[in-house]
Amino acid sequence: MKIITTLAVVDPDKCSGCKTCYAICPVLAIRMENRKAVIDEGHCFGCNNCEQRCPEYAITMVSRSEPRVVEIHVNRFHPDAILDLCISAKFHPEQVVCFCTGTRAGEIAAAIMDGAKTPEEVSLKTGARTGCKVLCIAPILRLLYAAGITPQKPDGIQWCGNTPTLWDISAETMAKYASHGFCFDLDKNFLEANLAYELGKGENCKCQKRP
Repeated sequence: MKIITTLAVVDPDKCSGCKTCYAICPVLAIRMENRKAVIDEGHCFGCNNCEQRCPEYAITMVSRSEPRVVEIHVNRFHPDAILDLCISAKFHPEQVVCFCTGTRAGEIAAAIMDGAKTPEEVSLKTGARTGCKVLCIAPILRLLYAAGITPQKPDGIQWCGNTPTLWDISAETMAKYASHGFCFDLDKNFLEANLAYELGKGENCKCQKRP
């Protein structure tokens, strides 16, 4: 859950229409009208990204008249479906994937099951990616890909792209660097066994699956 208490406001007299704010908004809450930036108040997450980057100092953050609460209720979806999607993306459902907002993988999975098909739509449903706006794009993309969704990059520079994981490294690359001290297979086996243990799904695991 994220509680939004601020809102970006544009001074049209100072705005030069450079589109910097438009290009960096993580929830696409800014559009250009008559070469001026316009904020969609209903979508603005008060992340300060536009204010910090505006070269004309045309954007200020003001207090909202009423706080806005953004949250996704994971319990609306079957826990096994959430679990399966997270495991497919190599995440534990309780694993935090957006440290700025504390959003967990299970919440991202729930947002996707709720209809989100892009990182921006995931952000609108969960608040993820509205802190530093940088690190959590990769896990969101991983979960989207695991759900069979391949979103197209929007205009601007909001995306930093996906980050390859152990499961993305080809067998050829693993073999090439095996003699250099890299133990890709051992690392993969360890991580998968640890995930199975945590979830109580391991063959020889005696722990109980978390509720």
